Amino acid sequence: MLAVFFLLCYNKKRRINRKNKIFSLMKFNKDTFDIIFFARGGQGAKVAAEIVAQAATRDGKFVQAFPYFGPERSGAPTKTYVRISDFEIRTHEPITDPDVVVVLDETLIGVDDVAANLDEKESLIINTTKSGTEIGERLSHFRGKIHAVDASGISLRIIGQPRPNTAILGKFVQVTEMVKLESVVEEFSKIFENKIGKDATEKNIQAIRESYDTI
Repeated sequence: MLAVFFLLCYNKKRRINRKNKIFSLMKFNKDTFDIIFFARGGQGAKVAAEIVAQAATRDGKFVQAFPYFGPERSGAPTKTYVRISDFEIRTHEPITDPDVVVVLDETLIGVDDVAANLDEKESLIINTTKSGTEIGERLSHFRGKIHAVDASGISLRIIGQPRPNTAILGKFVQVTEMVKLESVVEEFSKIFENKIGKDATEKNIQAIRESYDTI
């Protein structure tokens, strides 16, 4: 059941500043900012997590990213974990107490407990055409903030394909401020321009920026 397709870890020595934004968003007893991406196979959560991790590294953070897959088939539920910290990360356990959750497919509500262990000060970012209030009605036990964004719609309109994994990165940056928007853009370009071409890369970056600007 557990298939690790990538394990991305960067631990670099740097000056520690406990006043950083990263500490203000964590639970009081934690040194890492923990993220879970919920998606279905083929939606690109692994790519989104890798871009976040690489952007955090560019910003001077310690990072770790790795996926958990159930049955390895297209459309099957998946989880991908990312840790960001100002300290060296020593644990390699799956994340069970996230600070933010990113949901790429709203049909996973009810299939998995996407809001598990999120408290009233934490956030759930979800790709949906519905409002945060509507999503909240389906997550009656969750008292935190729901940030809804039509990442698939943005992607379809700009890129020509309903792939939410890059567009939703803009919303992630807006909500968490864990990484800089320009770091995400630069890392996306570095990773993908040679693979998908300059035009497609620019369209993906446009989708990221538009998602970042959504209310």
